[in-house]
Amino acid sequence: MKDYRKLIENIQARTNPENLILEKAFSDELSSISYSDILKYVRYAMKGVEPEYTQKSRLAGERVQNHLKDNLSYVVYKYQGSVMTNTHIKGTSDIDLLVICDKFYTFDRKSITTVLTTESLKTQLNTTQIQKLQGEIDNAGYSGNAINDLKKNRTDSENTLIPVYDICDISHPKAIKIRNKSLNRVVDIVIANWYDNVTAVLRDKDSDFRGIQVYNKALNSKGNPDYPFLSIKRINDRSSETNGRLKKMIRFLKNIKADSDLEIKLTSFDFNAICYDIETYKYSNKNFYELVPIIYIQLKSLSENIEHSNKLKSVDDNEYIFRNDSTKLNSLRNLISEIESILLDLKKAVVI
Repeated sequence: MKDYRKLIENIQARTNPENLILEKAFSDELSSISYSDILKYVRYAMKGVEPEYTQKSRLAGERVQNHLKDNLSYVVYKYQGSVMTNTHIKGTSDIDLLVICDKFYTFDRKSITTVLTTESLKTQLNTTQIQKLQGEIDNAGYSGNAINDLKKNRTDSENTLIPVYDICDISHPKAIKIRNKSLNRVVDIVIANWYDNVTAVLRDKDSDFRGIQVYNKALNSKGNPDYPFLSIKRINDRSSETNGRLKKMIRFLKNIKADSDLEIKLTSFDFNAICYDIETYKYSNKNFYELVPIIYIQLKSLSENIEHSNKLKSVDDNEYIFRNDSTKLNSLRNLISEIESILLDLKKAVVI
C-alpha cells in the first residue's frame, strides 16, 4: 500500500506551500472522511489550489502588463494555461501572458476556400455566413510587414522588462521569462498574432474562438495556429455543467504524475483531452472517489483500443493526442499502473 499520509504532505506542499487556512467547505469535507487516508489523499489530489495563490499569479501577470502598456501599442493582452481553468496543482504556478499584435491577423485561406467551393459544405450556410467567409477572401490584406511588427513587439518587450526585473530571461525563442520576487511568481511573456479559421469568422471573431500564432525570435517567424481560448472556454463550461468534476479528474491525473517514480511523459494538454473525452453522463453525478474508476476505465480504453487512442483529439479539436506516438502510449500504461494500485486500496476503504 502506498504511504498516503506522505503523498498528502506532498500535495499540501505543492498546492498550499504557506499553509494558508483551507476554505471552510473543503475543511468540513475532509473532517467527514478523516477516518481514511486513501480517501483524504484522493480528495486532496482533486482539489484546486487555494484562491490566494492563484490571485498572486494573476497579479504578477497584471504587473507585467502594466509595464508593457507604457511602451507597446496596438496589442491585446490575454492569458493562457492551466491557471485560467483552475486545473494547476502548484500554488506558485507560472502564468502565460500573451501579447497579441492587433495591427493585423492571418486566416485559414485554404479551409475557407474549400467551404466556399464545395457545394455540399456551402449549402449548410446561410447568405450572411457565406458573405462573411467571402469577405475574408476578398480582403486586400495587410499593407504593413507582419513579421517586423512581431519582432518589434518582442524587442520592445525585452527592452521594457530587462530594467524592471532582476530575473529576466530573453534567451527563449518563444517567450520572455521574468520572476516577480515579491510575489514569487514566474510570468512567461509570449508574442503572438491573431489567426482566424472558419469557425472564428462565422462567430464574428469572438476571441474565444480565435486562434493565435506565436512568434519565434530565433526563426523570426510565426508558428502553427493554436487555440488556447477555445480550450479554456470548453473546460470551464464542461466543468460548470458537471459541478467541477471535470477539473477534479484533470488535477487528479496531474498529481499522480507529480508523485510518480515512473516515466509519465504526458502534459496538461494531454490530461485535458483525456478527461474532456469522457462522456459527462458517466460521471456528472458521481462522488469524488467514484471518479477514480471512471478515469481508470478511460485510460484502459485508450491503452487497449487503438481506434480510441488514434481518434482522441485535443480539447480545441485541432490536434491528435496519441496517434503515431508510442512514447505517450507507454506513459499512459505507467499512469494506469499507478491508478490501479490506488483503486485497489480505495476498494478496501469504500464500496465503489
